[in-house]
Amino acid sequence: MKQIGHKIQSGLSTRWGFFLLAIALFWLKTIYAYQTKFSLGVKGGMQAFLMTINPIPTTLLLFGIALFMNGRKSYITLLIIDLITSTWLFANILYYREFSDFLTFNLMKGSGAVSNNLGKSIAGIIEYSDFLVFADVLILIILLATKLIRIDYRIFMKRNAFAITGLSVVLFGANLGIAEADRSGLLTRTFDNNYIVKYLGMNAYTVYDGVKTTKNNAIKANADSSSMSSVLKYMKANRVAPNVEYSGVAKGKNVFVIHLESFQQFLIDYKWDGQEVTPNINKLYHNQNTLSFDNFFNQVGQGKTADAELMLENSLFGLPEGAAMVTQGTTNTFQAAPSILNQHGYTTASFHGDVPSFWNRDNTYKSWGYNYFFSSQYFKEGKGYNVGYGLKDKIFMQDSAQYIEQLPQPFYAKLITVTNHYPYLLDKQNQSIAKTDTGDDTVDGYVQTAKYLDQALGEFLIWLQKTGLDKNSMLVLYGDHYGISGNHKKAVAKLLNRDKFTDFDNAQFQKVPFMVHMPGLKGGVNHTYGGEIDVLPTLLNLLGVKNEDTIQFGSDLLAPNRNQTVAFRNGDFVTPEYTKVGSTYYDTTNGKILTHLTDVQKKQLAAIGKHVTEELSLSDKVITGDLLRFYTPKGFERTDKTMISYKVKDAKQKLKDSPNKTSLIQKNNGKSTMDLYETDAPELK
Repeated sequence: MKQIGHKIQSGLSTRWGFFLLAIALFWLKTIYAYQTKFSLGVKGGMQAFLMTINPIPTTLLLFGIALFMNGRKSYITLLIIDLITSTWLFANILYYREFSDFLTFNLMKGSGAVSNNLGKSIAGIIEYSDFLVFADVLILIILLATKLIRIDYRIFMKRNAFAITGLSVVLFGANLGIAEADRSGLLTRTFDNNYIVKYLGMNAYTVYDGVKTTKNNAIKANADSSSMSSVLKYMKANRVAPNVEYSGVAKGKNVFVIHLESFQQFLIDYKWDGQEVTPNINKLYHNQNTLSFDNFFNQVGQGKTADAELMLENSLFGLPEGAAMVTQGTTNTFQAAPSILNQHGYTTASFHGDVPSFWNRDNTYKSWGYNYFFSSQYFKEGKGYNVGYGLKDKIFMQDSAQYIEQLPQPFYAKLITVTNHYPYLLDKQNQSIAKTDTGDDTVDGYVQTAKYLDQALGEFLIWLQKTGLDKNSMLVLYGDHYGISGNHKKAVAKLLNRDKFTDFDNAQFQKVPFMVHMPGLKGGVNHTYGGEIDVLPTLLNLLGVKNEDTIQFGSDLLAPNRNQTVAFRNGDFVTPEYTKVGSTYYDTTNGKILTHLTDVQKKQLAAIGKHVTEELSLSDKVITGDLLRFYTPKGFERTDKTMISYKVKDAKQKLKDSPNKTSLIQKNNGKSTMDLYETDAPELK
């Protein structure tokens, strides 16, 4: 036995031995990560086989770089490469746990715009087992440090190093060929990064994303006016006439858009600990003067909140990777809701209790035409005022009121709440409901922050009533994206009192609230299928704004005979009849998998899939090519960003000097209404 151990030790003390050991350890930990840290959706023997072998080619290629060196330098180089690739894997594990996707270059490029306040989120995401991805590096270092493996100083033949490089290329080519045979158009048609990783591996995905990022940057440089032809053709074929009955019913009204952070539809009427979690939102949802939608889906990608804002105010989809607000928000031409409404006599303002650079809002909002952006610079500071991503909602909404009362009417005001944001932290003095008991820390605090958000909204609504603003305003509420990801299936099943939580259930779990409330509005719960891409055309019709030649990929949610296909960013979709998750199709009415498709069903699904692919691709084309610079709707005037300033001093002076004497405070003979605003926020007492 001792002799066998000596032979193994001697073998590992050669360059070949150490190299093969490093490859084996890296392969093992990668497979471990694939199977325990990601949900790649592996189905069938072929996909399982490819997932098992795909780390080998790229690991051979990368680790093989060390074979071109000799002595100690070779070992150090291999360890550095191992550490770098392990760190990249570790970062993706953390990102995937919360966002169900992989890191991209565009996302990292914009990380400076979203990096603040991430410390608590990251701390809440990390699990001890995540650090096992560094185990191979540690093992190799220990073996070398204790001299259980000795450095081989002999010259390693360059032809052998080149042979390893050649072998890695051949193996990758074989991997790619088999993958393409199993999934045609893998690198050209996919909208889901999971497919790239499970077929080709993490390192290959990184290269793929880098190439695609470079290619997309070149698209903008090469785009010209002729690039719009396919987009205009699509618009002509798919534009839907709005609902005439509702056209202009809110003409001239103020518009409040309340962004309900991470708020999902299941919270409507949800009870816990013997009480309604969101009584104020529930009451509004069921009000006879509220148009509520119970099949309204978030359609965000990696940009999460940024994607929701982009869709809501531009009717353009977020990008497959990164956030368009960060990568294109500063330089692109947009025809957004604020710009459109500015030209119809509206004052436009966005309110957010965090730093102005978050998601590059300070630059993007100028491109969208916002007259004002009230960020954290405008709000008071104090001990305990902030949580996670900005001011607590009660403090934020009260502070926002002092600027709302100064806005010339009619105005379009968007208020972005943040307290109901992962990791759902709330100090004890603000908790008014017990945590749920799923045992999942990510899930259990969700009802506490959701209830706090609801209470903050309730206080704001009372102020609107006291000031009379409610009588001349249209209130729009929407959830921006999911609060609980599909990676918490057991906890969600318990939360919803179900035996299990399937992929189909998760697709339906992407529903978020969308409701429009206004005195005298003919309301009710509408069952049409739609999503965030449809908000802008819906609101413009209600406001009586003509919308016949704009570039918008959504349609009026109230329009008769509208296409009810809801496209998700990864190419999946939901319709009243069918739901697609990955390569699996379900009957939307009962959640059953469609295993034996009829010819009619195959034809229908192919048509829906083609439509989804086309609208996502064309929307991407508009953004990445900055195509709106080549097209201007009739009567639309481009925003002059040089005339917009979000500096506190400039904005306050502009409000004071406004020639339009229609603000709430001016109509109240110059007297503030802030004494009417009541909040029980303990921090303010």
